[in-house]
Amino acid sequence: MITLASDFGTPYPAAMKGVILQESDARLVDVAHDFPRQDVRAAAFWCRETLPYFPPAVHLVVVDPGVGTDRDAVVVRAGDHALVGPDNGVLLPAARRIAERAAESDSEKEPTVDCFVYEYADPASSTFHGRDVFAPAAAEVHEAGVDALASLPAVSRVETVSVTEAPNALVDCRFPEASVEGSEARGEVLVVDDFGNAITNVPGSFLDGKTGTEIAVNGTPAPAVTAFAEVGEGERLVTVGSHGYVECDVNRGRGDEAFGLAPGDEVVLSE
Repeated sequence: MITLASDFGTPYPAAMKGVILQESDARLVDVAHDFPRQDVRAAAFWCRETLPYFPPAVHLVVVDPGVGTDRDAVVVRAGDHALVGPDNGVLLPAARRIAERAAESDSEKEPTVDCFVYEYADPASSTFHGRDVFAPAAAEVHEAGVDALASLPAVSRVETVSVTEAPNALVDCRFPEASVEGSEARGEVLVVDDFGNAITNVPGSFLDGKTGTEIAVNGTPAPAVTAFAEVGEGERLVTVGSHGYVECDVNRGRGDEAFGLAPGDEVVLSE
């Protein structure tokens, strides 16, 4: 299996699939091609929340504001998975989560990721490395097998690091941590999903024991609930999403608009 994720919209992903299918008999699965344009952090977040649920696969992720520059093409191996994409940090959050899940069956094993650089010749286009660099790389890794990754002539291992460490050779992407002190949490909006749910970096544990109470979001009150339908249609709410963070939402509406929030905005939650 090769999964594909990008900010390309349409029809560009079809060209990547065509290249892969010329070199591979892989089953192709689209994750998403409507990530926020050129937003590496948002793509890294959503890949972290989706790719670990796949069986072993090669994951092609192309959100690449630096296309055509001298940034590297990289492959990151995590457990039985390999992630292929640009060296801008987009791969590492998902790789870490995959490695952590792979190590869950062995409590004595420290989860690690293997980082590789993929050497490529001058591509046909300086604006479409998804087609000319990363798709061929994903097909090559798939055909060789994840375990044989280090034997590929175009691939060189540069580093193996614990999931708690920042690599020295690759660009990293880390999500900011919220601060929680007593009845107040300070953080920021990481992403807004297609429903308009404003997903913060405040850990869901902040709402432990607060169900049914009013939580102020930058001064705007909303009840803490466990399900959207616990409030009326069009009403604000705060809850814990499937990712484990506090969301600022509206039942059958858009939380980003109701709370006046956008990715990167500061958010203060208080009782």
